[in-house]
Amino acid sequence: MSFDHPEVLVGNFIGDFVKGDLYAQFVPEIVMGIKLHREIDRFTDLHPLVKESQLLLKPVFARYSSVITDMFFDYFLAKNWHQHHTVPLEEFAENTYRLMEAHRNILPKKFSEAFKYMQKENWLVAYGTAAGIKRALTGISYRTTFKSNLEKAPYYLEKHHSEFEGYFNAFFPELTIFSENKLKELKTQLL
Repeated sequence: MSFDHPEVLVGNFIGDFVKGDLYAQFVPEIVMGIKLHREIDRFTDLHPLVKESQLLLKPVFARYSSVITDMFFDYFLAKNWHQHHTVPLEEFAENTYRLMEAHRNILPKKFSEAFKYMQKENWLVAYGTAAGIKRALTGISYRTTFKSNLEKAPYYLEKHHSEFEGYFNAFFPELTIFSENKLKELKTQLL
């Protein structure tokens, strides 16, 4: 969530791929995006609704239930994008890919490698389809070190679709408010 701040969006995307002194590597707005991404992750991981939704997955997926829940929530966000954003998802995705291309010189190497596939396969739009989320989860399952069963997760999305959608619909407004407030707080700290 960047709330129409392009460099915050860049930081949001690369948040999992950067280490070290952020201020030495990036302009303040990108640092805000990285920090916002990390705060959103922390808020999500600790939220009671998210933890409750993971109980549907834990018996089969154990520690990977948090990854799956994140992916399921991405699916519901993309699937119902028009309820949360005024810009159509396809247009948002294209604008985001162009923005990331414009910042290619500062993108971490590991992110750049993933970004090639993100753009080529249009992940931001594909996540809103059952086939797209299945392809994403299967791809992640090939890269896990331990037996993850991630390739079975789409079955659980289908089986518990209404439950997961209910969790997402209850959680997402809280996440939006948290993110707006956190971004305001970060602005006062960093700028």
